Amino acid sequence: MLELTKTEIDINKAGTAMYELIAELYPFCRSITGNGVRQTLKSLQKHIPIIINEVPSGTKAFDWEVPREWNISDAYIKNSRGEKIISFNNSNLHVLNYSIPVNKKVSLRELRNHVFTLPDRPEWIPYRTSYYQENWGFCMTHSQFESLADDTYEVFIDSTLTEGSLTYGEYYIKGEKEDEILISTHVCHPSLCNDNLSGIAVSAFLAKMLGKQKLKYSYRFLFIPGTIGSIVWLSKNEKKVYKIKHGLVATLLGDDSDFTYKKSRRGNAEIDMAAEHYLKSAKIPYKIIDFIPYGYDERQYCSPGFNLPVGCLTRKPHGEFPEYHTSADNMDFVKPYRLAESLSVYLEILNILENNVSYVNLNPNCEPQLGKRGLYDKIGGTNQTQILQLAALWILNMSDGKNSLLDISVKSGIEFSIIKKSADALYACDLLKEHS
Repeated sequence: MLELTKTEIDINKAGTAMYELIAELYPFCRSITGNGVRQTLKSLQKHIPIIINEVPSGTKAFDWEVPREWNISDAYIKNSRGEKIISFNNSNLHVLNYSIPVNKKVSLRELRNHVFTLPDRPEWIPYRTSYYQENWGFCMTHSQFESLADDTYEVFIDSTLTEGSLTYGEYYIKGEKEDEILISTHVCHPSLCNDNLSGIAVSAFLAKMLGKQKLKYSYRFLFIPGTIGSIVWLSKNEKKVYKIKHGLVATLLGDDSDFTYKKSRRGNAEIDMAAEHYLKSAKIPYKIIDFIPYGYDERQYCSPGFNLPVGCLTRKPHGEFPEYHTSADNMDFVKPYRLAESLSVYLEILNILENNVSYVNLNPNCEPQLGKRGLYDKIGGTNQTQILQLAALWILNMSDGKNSLLDISVKSGIEFSIIKKSADALYACDLLKEHS
């Protein structure tokens, strides 16, 4: 089973590699469709063998349908002297994402109706979209906007909105069982590092590491446009989703904030227990929030028709930090060591799921004599002796086929890795059998 833990990862190397991947992907102008997503997925193929899927525009997906494909090659605003005020080539955030093409001259008064700024953050560029309502527009700093003279401006957006397809990536790792663990991350945002190049990078390196392991579960990694991507994937795989036994949505994993785990709709799924237990036992600053039908793609996986056990593990939640959806979510905002820490936490939670089993005590009539079996030596050693022995007593008492190792760990307050180590020793002495 999965044994790779954070102690076996070169934290600095992993963090630096993920940061370099973010730097590579940062310039691409991603959206819910288009070449920016394709570029991103092709870059990820250098790390993991992602299968790239194309779903044609107009394809029905429950109450939705795949929109027309959007691409952009250039955009700018020029003043009457021909000077560029802003340019898409300087920042792809300068253009309203999914903006229809435009090429005309407008007054400052008309231009104001098509410009988005952040008055409370006057030096930042906002990120704005118009996916399902045709519009054109630009985003700029409020300071720059305030300095515009009463002039005639040339507005130019060289974009296309045509019949095409929605693109998403999928990577499947076969384990011993057909039961799956789902890791889903969104790939639709342009040059925003924490949201969500951090989730893309952590998911890619997680997949890369798991691909080298002996695994109990099979794993499915999805790199999808937000909302419409998960809806499309679920509509195409409706008859297969019963295989998903645990899942995590990966996003906002590179900043300095504490961790936040958002529970699945079920609220008491094994993934919910595993995430909370690890964060608590590792003494990592964190908070747990209940499921709400707002956020990232967990709300699609947890919709009542599916009700999949999928939680969302982030750092600071969306909308709760000022840099969210602005140009300040840049390469300076994410940190290599925070990316590595996030990768480690994901691995540790998956390690719990991989090793969580239920046992039956084969000697249930009173406590077995551990000493004569040499168990005090096998599970003892240094300062852990007493806690390992206590763990053994918990396991023997609770192993009635109804309690998993995770249940025992939560109830006893003993770290899962210690419970697992004691259980292995008891199993080796024929005091336990795995519950079928």
